[in-house]
Amino acid sequence: MSLLNQLFNRGVFGTKCKTCLSLAISRIKLLQNKRDMHLKHMRKEIAQFLQAGQEAIARIRVEHVIREQNIWAAYEILELFCEFVLARVPIIESQRECPSELREAIASIIFAAPRCSDVPDFMQIKNLFTAKYGKEFVMAVSELRPDSSVNRTVIEKLSISAPASEVKLKVLKDIAQEYKVQWDSTSTEAEFGKKHEDLLQGGSKQISDGAAVSQAPKKQGSFESSPSIVAAQSVMSPDSRQKTQHVQAPSSSNNAPLLGCNEIESSVKSYVAGPVNDAKRETRPQPTEILEKARAAIASAERASAAARAAAELVNVNFGSLKLEEGKSS
Repeated sequence: MSLLNQLFNRGVFGTKCKTCLSLAISRIKLLQNKRDMHLKHMRKEIAQFLQAGQEAIARIRVEHVIREQNIWAAYEILELFCEFVLARVPIIESQRECPSELREAIASIIFAAPRCSDVPDFMQIKNLFTAKYGKEFVMAVSELRPDSSVNRTVIEKLSISAPASEVKLKVLKDIAQEYKVQWDSTSTEAEFGKKHEDLLQGGSKQISDGAAVSQAPKKQGSFESSPSIVAAQSVMSPDSRQKTQHVQAPSSSNNAPLLGCNEIESSVKSYVAGPVNDAKRETRPQPTEILEKARAAIASAERASAAARAAAELVNVNFGSLKLEEGKSS
């Protein structure tokens, strides 16, 4: 009974494998024709950009062209592998292990299955070989282990890494030569020659230089940015502020040692203290002035009260005279 099951499963595997391989070959041929036309159109557009002097756009578009060319080359190799495996399906059915001469072709198809979404038949082929050779075989291929036997060109062409600058420059030159475009590649070569690491180091160097420049005045003993000096200058009179502008640190050309920040600040404070104290004394009211103002206020208050008393007496006198006149008339 088990022998019949093995024969039946073997027949099913062979039939499904042949069908999937035949469909994959036909689909790849259709995609190759479509991709070939698309590549010609993109290369023509890049030639027009180079002719118009828009090299920046051409440098970006050329990466897509290289990607399409790589996929086109990978599909060519995979198509040959599918034809090779299709012709030897009876050998695969008769052996339990993967034949050594077919290992590279089968491993390359399994590796390309999740990376070639345009050919869904590769996934069905991968599932068939997973059922036949086991998950460990497929895992070794997917992880690119040393014994995976995947074709190196297929790995490189299906890689998602950005193309090298030399490759992009070569493709641009080939396109310019193909469409007979008079193009000077000097600026593009200089752009491709730049490295991101150098730009980052240059930026950090500029930042460090800027920090050193900003810290240099503090090391030389400048007192203009000191908080205490700024506060003192805010209350200084214009004359004293002009005087402090003449105070300078000794130049480095003399042999005399430079004064420190604390010494310069203390000297300026002592120089500024006199005018500031004088200004405060001038604006502060004296005791005599306060007494005079108090006396004047008291005198004005006394005069007001005297006027009020006089007005009250006048009202009383008038009221009394009116009473007398009323008594006489009655």
